[in-house]
Amino acid sequence: MHVRIYPGFDLLGAPVVVAVCATATALEAQMPLRPRTATRRSRWPGNLLAGAIAAIVVRAGVVPAVQACARVAARRRFGLLRWVPMPRLARVGLGILALDYTMYLWHRALHGVSPLWRFHAVHHADADLDATTALRFHAGELLASVPYRCAQVLGTGVSPSVAILYEVMMQSAALFHHSNLRLPGGVDRALSLVVVTPRMHGVHHSVETRELQSNWSVVFSFWDRLHGTFRERKVQPRIGLAPENTPRALAATGHVARRSDRA
Repeated sequence: MHVRIYPGFDLLGAPVVVAVCATATALEAQMPLRPRTATRRSRWPGNLLAGAIAAIVVRAGVVPAVQACARVAARRRFGLLRWVPMPRLARVGLGILALDYTMYLWHRALHGVSPLWRFHAVHHADADLDATTALRFHAGELLASVPYRCAQVLGTGVSPSVAILYEVMMQSAALFHHSNLRLPGGVDRALSLVVVTPRMHGVHHSVETRELQSNWSVVFSFWDRLHGTFRERKVQPRIGLAPENTPRALAATGHVARRSDRA
């Protein structure tokens, strides 16, 4: 069976993501942000297995589907960014911003729509937070994202290369902000004005419901500030999924969407 190669992703992007993962793992061991509550031996095998399955789903399903839609948009000159004349560099920059903003909206949907939360809760159930948590995604969540990801590129009209660029940015950003890396306070505050940092995303993985329903940004942090969903803490919260936030508990009370709306 012939497997199509996407040079931008397979030959350039994937090595970058692997390098970011290795670097984040090495640095967080030297400069931890939070004390561990569980051993690596108890968490890493499950996270790495989930990550291997997720990588197969992304490479075999998400990337080909998104690339096919991006080629259709390019061929038919379809999408908002193709209907307005602008320099190529501006189209690339606006395309990245549009994809990131719509991923912010998708992340909110993962918390607000009960069937999606059942998949996404697997990610939040990790007892600690480190770079391997960025690998811990249910295959069902990734498959459910395919129609949305296709709608993203068709609606925005981004090129295949920009779609690949954003995929690499998104995966690299996830590895960075899920890491247990302690940055100097001033550096973290400055970076968090633009991108999601480990301290900022740690709040999103809190056992507290109001903190769980905040800080949904993926690459750029200003979407949370724009929508009033940004929260910060001087002391990092306890990480994990509290009993009241499990899919079964929220489904029983019917509060999934309402809790998301109150954030």
